[in-house]
Amino acid sequence: MLSANGTKAILFDFDGTLRHNLPSGGEVFTDHAASLGLSLTEEDRRRAAIWEHYYFASSPEIEADRRKFNGNEEGFWYSFGYRRLIALGCPASFIDEISPKVTTYMRENYRPQARLPEETFDVLTRLKDTGLTIGVVSNRDKPYKDEIEELGLQDYIHFSLAGGEVKSWKPDPRIFNHAVKMAKTKSEYAIYVGDNYFADVVGARDAGLQPVLYDPKGLFLEPDCPVISSFTQLIGLIES
Repeated sequence: MLSANGTKAILFDFDGTLRHNLPSGGEVFTDHAASLGLSLTEEDRRRAAIWEHYYFASSPEIEADRRKFNGNEEGFWYSFGYRRLIALGCPASFIDEISPKVTTYMRENYRPQARLPEETFDVLTRLKDTGLTIGVVSNRDKPYKDEIEELGLQDYIHFSLAGGEVKSWKPDPRIFNHAVKMAKTKSEYAIYVGDNYFADVVGARDAGLQPVLYDPKGLFLEPDCPVISSFTQLIGLIES
């Protein structure tokens, strides 16, 4: 039985873990910047992808941008694009020229499709069949049950939680504490699976859960936690 080690609940991040935008915004952004003449190495791409994880993990930078732009989405995303070009190593002399072009391109052309990893349903079925409580915990501001149903996940999970519902966003431990209560267990009996080291691993660990980093692209080279590149690896991880 998979829960023989005492695990009672397994909680998943939503965007970037269960739900994926294909193609990803980061890849499209970076490829377009390269097409405009920005010279990039694979390390530049990896560094910018890691920075994006950091930024969206309730970083001081994103909080400052939210206060500054206060609902002005165009201004927010322009600032984000500018910051991401810096993370890519774009020379200061080139940023002012390229930044509006990349931001405009993303706004006018980026239309991703939502997809699940192909092994998702098989793994969730096996996990649920063992009696584990399965939850989804996201940093979104609003509930996302409609999207869960659109993706066909509603029969596999017991509950979902958005940060905005409890006024707490990862890595704040409080959102994890709320999720553990919803799972009707204790933090030491819960596993949290997410793709963002700064939000998911740090936050889950601080709240007393066992973090598992979902990193199919191998962005984080030496994380101090269990790592999986496929959900199928969860089965062996829990059994061990």
